[in-house]
Formats: sequence, structure tokens, C-alpha cells
Amino acid sequence: MFGNDWDDILKEEMSKPYFKDLMGWLDEEYKEHTVYPPREFLFQALRLTPYSETKVVILGQDPYHGAGQAHGLSFSVLPGIKIPPSLRNIYKEMASDLGVPVPHIGTLTPWAEQGVLLLNNVLTVREGQAGSHHGRGWELFTSAIVEALNKRTDPLVFILWGAPAQKKGAIVDRSRHEVIMSAHPSPLAARRGFFGSRPFSRTNEFLKKQGKPEIKWELN
Repeated sequence: MFGNDWDDILKEEMSKPYFKDLMGWLDEEYKEHTVYPPREFLFQALRLTPYSETKVVILGQDPYHGAGQAHGLSFSVLPGIKIPPSLRNIYKEMASDLGVPVPHIGTLTPWAEQGVLLLNNVLTVREGQAGSHHGRGWELFTSAIVEALNKRTDPLVFILWGAPAQKKGAIVDRSRHEVIMSAHPSPLAARRGFFGSRPFSRTNEFLKKQGKPEIKWELN
């Protein structure tokens, strides 16, 4: 399904009744409604960022529910799509934190390819209906992913923006992993502690201490 080590790690989870029910229900949703991301991008985060190569986890909530936006990576949009407000704020903070230009593209695939797992809490949504796929089983599946990463002896960075991400990341062992928390980058919350939180430089400082390659955040 994923083409990497996630296949073995999540095999047991994907054999559970709730996951089989979720996949069956999702087949019908894709047939009867417009659902994002497109089916081929459904597990893109896991395909691009193998378990053993994950260095950083950024937890999002729902996929974007507008046409052409979502492609399976939290906060990221497909090439040529207008940069959404939360991602614009992420870029502003990155520019301020690292002294790099604000990117003109909204696609975060280069981050994923360097070991940044861009994971949403819920992996699908109906067009124009935010939160429409909540409570169907995705939350259990993505919690299993966080749990699997938490078990790694090799330290990771978990970036948790906003209360829902912080709640999901509550299981993370802070004695082993680095946890960076702040307000969400959405326009409603960003001025309440997201701006000035320096998640990008703090992540790289931690990776450097661990003797790991730093993330090249700059996208232009």
C-alpha cells in the first residue's frame, strides 16, 4: 500500500475491523461525492516519508476542502494553487526565523522528501464540507501512526500547532523526543503565540545535536 516500511508497521492496524469498515465506507464516498484529496494522494504523507527516515512530524487537522488543493500532505497544496492563509503564516514565521525568502509555491513535497512527515489527523474530506469525515476511524489510524513513531528509540521532533495537535501528541515521550508546541498558524490564532515561536530553527538545532542532517526548509 505504501511501498516502504510503513507497510509492516501498520499491517496489524490495517487488519482491524474499524479500518476495513473505514475503507469500505470511503469507497462509497469517493463514488457518490467529490472527496479530497484525490484517491491517488490518499496516503501520500506515508509514501513520501518512510518510518525509518522520519525526522520531524508536523500534525495538521483536515485536508483542504477546495478544488485542487489537497494532495495528502498537511498544510501543503498542489502546484499552481493559491497559498492558503495558514500556510502563508507558516512561511512568514519561517522567513522571520531563518532569514530566508517567503516561498512563492505552496507545495511542501521537498520537506516530506527530507523526512518531515506532514500528517493530518483525518485524511479525507468532502468538497466544501470541513470536518465531514471526522469520527469515521481516521483519528484511530493516525493516532496509531503517532504511537508507532513515539516508540522509536531514535529521537524525533514533533511540531504541534494548536490544541487538537497538542492533544493528539500528548502520548509523545518528551524524555526522548523533542516537542515544539505553539498556537496554530491560522489567521485566527497565529498572533497568540505562533509568530515568534521559531519552530524551524529549533527543529534544526535539535537535529544537529542528534548528529542528523538539518532540514532545508527554504523552498524557493
